[in-house]
Amino acid sequence: MTSPSQRKPYFLLSFLPALAYWLLETYTSLEIALLGGIALGVVEMLLEKYFSGHVHTLSKVNLALIVVLGGIAIIAKEGVWFRLQPTLTGIGISGFLIFQKIKGRSLMLDMLKDMGQIPPLPDTFYKIIEWHLSLFLIIFAFFMAKVAIYDSTATWLFWKTAGFYIAFAGFMVIEISYLRFIMRRKRP
Repeated sequence: MTSPSQRKPYFLLSFLPALAYWLLETYTSLEIALLGGIALGVVEMLLEKYFSGHVHTLSKVNLALIVVLGGIAIIAKEGVWFRLQPTLTGIGISGFLIFQKIKGRSLMLDMLKDMGQIPPLPDTFYKIIEWHLSLFLIIFAFFMAKVAIYDSTATWLFWKTAGFYIAFAGFMVIEISYLRFIMRRKRP
C-alpha cells in the first residue's frame, strides 16, 4: 500500500471554498454559505495534506483568512468580508515579494537553489520577474476588492478562479515577450 505522499492527487481545487460559498449563497442563507465555505476550506487543506503529505504555508494562511474573514462576515451578516480573502492574499504575497526585493533577495532563486538546481536565466531576470509579479498581484488584489464590494458573488467567483488564471496567463505572455526583448537587446 502506498503512503498518502506517494499518491498522485487528481487535482486540488484551491477555489473549493469559493465555489461552495457561491452555491450555498445562491440556494441557502448567508450564514450557511459562510459556514460551508469555511468547512470546505478545512477540507481543502486536509486533502492537500492527504495527497501531498504536507500543507504549504500559503494554504495555511489562506485557511486562516477564510476562517477569520468568514467569522467576521457571520458576525457582520455581510458576505463581502469573506470575498475579501483573495484581496488580502494578493496584498500579502505582493508585500512579501517587495520585501524580498528590498533585501536584495529573490524567492525564485532561493527556491531553485534549495532544490539543487542551477538557474537557467541570469539572476537579474528573476528579480525583474518578481518585481513585475508583485505589481501584477497588487493590481489584481485591488481589482478583486472592487469586485468583492461592488459586483455579484458570481462575478467574484469567476475572477477568483478562471479569471485569475486568464489574467495571469496574459501577464506571463507579456512578461516572456518583455524578457525576450531584453535578451535580444543584450546580445552583441
